[in-house]
Amino acid sequence: MNPTGRPTETPGTPTRPLRLAVLCPHFAPDTAPTGEVITRIVAELAALGHEVHVVTALPWYREHRIEAGWEGKWVQRERTAWGSVTRVHPFPGSDKRNLLRRAAGFAGFSVLAGLSSLRGGRVDAVIAMSPPLTMGLTGWITHLVRRGPLVFNIQDVFPDAAVETGAISNRRIIAVARWLERVSYHRAAAVTVLSDDLQDNVVAKVKRSHRARVHVIPNFVDTEFISPADRHTAFRRELGIGDEPVVLYAGNVGFSQSLEMVVDAAADFPRATFLINGDGAARAALQQQAAHLPNVRFSGYQPKERVPEVLATGDIHLVPLKKGLGRVSVPSKTYSILAAGRPVLAAIDPGTEVPRMLAASGGGVAVPPDDPAAFREGLTGLLGDLDRARVMGEAGRQWVLGAASPNAVALAYERLVRSLTH
Repeated sequence: MNPTGRPTETPGTPTRPLRLAVLCPHFAPDTAPTGEVITRIVAELAALGHEVHVVTALPWYREHRIEAGWEGKWVQRERTAWGSVTRVHPFPGSDKRNLLRRAAGFAGFSVLAGLSSLRGGRVDAVIAMSPPLTMGLTGWITHLVRRGPLVFNIQDVFPDAAVETGAISNRRIIAVARWLERVSYHRAAAVTVLSDDLQDNVVAKVKRSHRARVHVIPNFVDTEFISPADRHTAFRRELGIGDEPVVLYAGNVGFSQSLEMVVDAAADFPRATFLINGDGAARAALQQQAAHLPNVRFSGYQPKERVPEVLATGDIHLVPLKKGLGRVSVPSKTYSILAAGRPVLAAIDPGTEVPRMLAASGGGVAVPPDDPAAFREGLTGLLGDLDRARVMGEAGRQWVLGAASPNAVALAYERLVRSLTH
């Protein structure tokens, strides 16, 4: 089964291994969530016997600068048992609010990645991941040289989310982004999205003749790496948190999340600790907002190996997205929370993917976005009946086990590529 509840077909025995080029903005050891997704998909494709050649950025996500030990060369190549990894300079900028600087960095990375992806001969397919949206054209140029059909993987629909949050308001910039979006979709042999909502979004933007090219292949969660664990973690002790319930938000601390509402609500629940774990452009302002609240704590990103421990620390996990973003962004961390056996309180557009996941799994509660009263009511229900919350967490874990394995996602990509090459 896939996460929307639809059955996943079992493919026939492959006639031969595939040779694939993968273009992505992050790859292990980079810590970006999309990097972890594509790293595992590549590993699963390699386990199926396929040859994969990755072009990505030098690790930079954690501090928005190239990590120590990776400086020096703009292009670094390494052979692997399953193919190769080429890493190029990402042209990072420290200020995420400077959109022109970020756009220039994305463009520079995309050009350098494109030039580096042209070598290596013919492939069966080119898989390019967005954002950044510029990777669509990079993937198309790679396709022209290396001949494999382009599969354009959309993790977040851009510029929709940026427009909804007000991060982009300049009409010319929006127009250019919309043009680039349409061109990229129409150049691809297939476009993959994470949910039915994103499929509807993209289908509405392409010609009728291209609508069948838009496919839903969700992200996955590693249910072996992330599993239910004792709530009394070392991470909790390090932060000086006692036995009280912990309401946890873990992820990017940005302007797409309604974290101001979370901080405001914390004042009404003094017996619970609210922990915001992550970094991002909105963190400094949130810390200032929460300065007078002793039950609100902040912690930075943790190494990947500590993710299960961080998730176990929370008794209730939050997935808050501002109004209008539920159909253009799927918080993949929801899968991880459910895998950890913890209940979710989502403040997100009704009728979108996360509320459907919670309804199908019984793993949590969804309330409308940017509605402080509904959010407080949801928190009151979960904190007031922690036994019920634990049952929700257990139900979510069981659902994820049958709905979102890494192997199933890799097989879906394999099946799609074979359908394009026959």
